[in-house]
Amino acid sequence: MPDKVPNTLNAEPGKGSLELTEELIRVRAYHLYENRGCEHGHDLEDWLQAESEILGKKPAAIAESETTGKGKSAAA
Repeated sequence: MPDKVPNTLNAEPGKGSLELTEELIRVRAYHLYENRGCEHGHDLEDWLQAESEILGKKPAAIAESETTGKGKSAAA
């Protein structure tokens, strides 16, 4: 099956960067779904993971644990 990677080099002139970014996230999330063996029920997890990879954001759970101090070890 060919990769469903959007061709940003030949993007439509009227298509904004927000739409292209969303398309990249959608394609990455679909790849994560395929890599898991097309197992249903992880769509939000896949989307957030793809979004964090594309936009360089930390997943919300990690960011929250850092701000609340829940993810730190006692020795730190």
